[in-house]
Amino acid sequence: MQTTTLSFANMHNHGELMANLFRARRDSFILRNQWDLPEALGMEYDQYDTPASRWIAVHDGPQILAGIRLTPTTARCGIYTYMIRDAQRGLLETIPSDLLDFEAPIDRDIWESSRVFVSNDTPMAIRRRVHALLITEMTKAAQELGAKKVIGIIPANWPRWAGRCGLDVSAAGRVLEFEGYDSQCVSINVAATHH
Repeated sequence: MQTTTLSFANMHNHGELMANLFRARRDSFILRNQWDLPEALGMEYDQYDTPASRWIAVHDGPQILAGIRLTPTTARCGIYTYMIRDAQRGLLETIPSDLLDFEAPIDRDIWESSRVFVSNDTPMAIRRRVHALLITEMTKAAQELGAKKVIGIIPANWPRWAGRCGLDVSAAGRVLEFEGYDSQCVSINVAATHH
């Protein structure tokens, strides 16, 4: 089992890993969760999958076990910026606009995490280890990108496991019920996290 941070600049060094990550996202979000998202060639994608983003894969060879996307809060592509800000601006009909307790930041020190998943095929016996690897690699990648904070929408049960993962997490909005799940915006202090 290993972790890889992918980008448009390095994806050619990793064979099918990037395509497999998008295939695993389709399996998780479209097939399992029944979300109405864009797909092509058996892969899920959206307007935030641009060269500005990075993708973290936990994998066993070419098999994706888990993944996450990091996008700078300074990103801009047409009318879109990043998922949380665009939801707050009313551009995304499936995410409530009152998801944050403050105005969504535009700050080079803050990145957004999104499209977080653990593959349905990941055995229960290794899921805790897979989660730990995913969080460790996300923190490391964010720090290498210069981030001091990461904001994201995660399951609302985060207080149960955040401390176990060594994360300095605080609520950044109310608990939301959308797409059939209780979720919440959080702010993760990655500057103070040492893995």
